[in-house]
Amino acid sequence: MITRRDCLKLSAAAGLALATHPRLLMAAEGKRSLITRTIPGTSEQLPAVGLGSSASFSRIAGEGKVEQVREVLEAFVREGGTVFDTAPSYGAAEEVAARIAQETGLNRKLFWATKVNVAGRGGGKADPAAARAQIEQSLARLGKEQMDLINVHNLGDVPTQLGLLKEYRDAGRVRYIGVTTTFPGQYEELERIMRSEPLNFIGVDYAIDNRVMEERIFPLAQERGIGVLAYQPFGRSRLWQKVDGHVLPDWAAEYDIASWGQFFLKYVISHPAVTVATPATSQARNAIDNLGAASGRLPDEAGRRRMFEHIRSL
Repeated sequence: MITRRDCLKLSAAAGLALATHPRLLMAAEGKRSLITRTIPGTSEQLPAVGLGSSASFSRIAGEGKVEQVREVLEAFVREGGTVFDTAPSYGAAEEVAARIAQETGLNRKLFWATKVNVAGRGGGKADPAAARAQIEQSLARLGKEQMDLINVHNLGDVPTQLGLLKEYRDAGRVRYIGVTTTFPGQYEELERIMRSEPLNFIGVDYAIDNRVMEERIFPLAQERGIGVLAYQPFGRSRLWQKVDGHVLPDWAAEYDIASWGQFFLKYVISHPAVTVATPATSQARNAIDNLGAASGRLPDEAGRRRMFEHIRSL
């Protein structure tokens, strides 16, 4: 199975050093300011590329590789990143990252987005006391009186858990609230909730080869003034397998793209409904490279079609 590491090795072998060493691009052209997006209904700006903590990030946290987690977080913040997305269900990711954030003071610099779900998927009921305990644990781990964002994970018992988050928002303990899902069977329910609840954010799966959100969810988010966190912008490992053995097209430079990761991310954040894309990684160099997608030129509609057709042709 092709991985990002394999792709970077192939790119380096082909002479695309910028894909492996994005700092060279920054040094050659001057460090660019990051592209930001406004949280709907506010004046608050967020960098368009964040950092997720599932998958590979969760794995290194679970393996006790604390220094590696620290390197990723510090590199991410040093290069201007702020949005960190996590969840109590991501193994040791939230616990380890929050401990490091407290120790280093990064908790004051990060826009911390976590989740609540004690109900699971499939229509289970949430114990309000257990949900409250999970929220309080997340707050205690981060060492802040106010969380930036808490989403109901996988639409778990939304009436109970979103109701609880409304209380926390009203009390000033949470700034923003929302819901997430990456399961097609829940998209219809997500639409219903978006229409009926006062959400600040949703979190959904979106990638250049997974564009279902463009049909109904994204237009509804724009209509309702709801921010969007784009999860799985690499299709987990799916897109890395797709580009196995292929180098970037020459025209990618028209959009200041220096790596396949930036190619995938620039497509995602160029959609006007997307507030922040949150790719996960276990490597500091990848976190830096990902942030490179939040600088320079973004594709217009014609460019997006060109990018999509290119990936489809591989």
